[in-house]
Amino acid sequence: MSDNLSNNTLVTNDLLLQAINLSHKFDYELFNNINLSLHKKESIAIIGTSGSGKSTLLNILSSLLKPTTGEIFFKQKDLYSLNKNDILDIRRENFGIIFQAHYLFRGFTGTENLKISSLLSNNNIDDDLLKELDIDYIMKQNVGELSGGQQQRLSIARILTKKPEIIFADEPTGNLDKQTASIVMSYLNNYIKNNNAGMILVTHEHSLATKCDKVFELNNFKLQEK
Repeated sequence: MSDNLSNNTLVTNDLLLQAINLSHKFDYELFNNINLSLHKKESIAIIGTSGSGKSTLLNILSSLLKPTTGEIFFKQKDLYSLNKNDILDIRRENFGIIFQAHYLFRGFTGTENLKISSLLSNNNIDDDLLKELDIDYIMKQNVGELSGGQQQRLSIARILTKKPEIIFADEPTGNLDKQTASIVMSYLNNYIKNNNAGMILVTHEHSLATKCDKVFELNNFKLQEK
């Protein structure tokens, strides 16, 4: 009996995020009865055709959109039963969201963009991270002067500066060439392993998805592991 209790406790402590019976619709149904669990040091990829609801599901999982039905638990707290301020605190302190659009401060330099994240999170800017992402030499440039790929990597560096417990990524390598995309994915996977974090990303690229621990496909309203 004690061994079973100990094992259950370990599983519970290892669990970062759990989605139970998620369904969502707009004027039409996107998906229904979706269940998903994310554990520490685990990466999950969600693939699917355009319009299948991948990005909507990611928005729901990351606290940006309340599902039509279903529950999401973060550290055993029912996320959407919390008040708005508590949800904002979790989003700011525990979640890191990498959007397709970079949402950088365009009038600022790369360094100034990272300093904002550094100040809000009380974490130092990691020079090794900038070198790994190959953006250390462009940090004094204005964001508007950077290429799309450089902006994407700067956006990823900004998210990682706050050291999130869960990374939610929507096509995180969409603006990158294959070699740079591979480097970025390796860094993201190393980050979650070294920080007891987790990652959920959505992508249409199967080669990118296979770099994750688990791959799920959203198809015909259902989420199934590949």
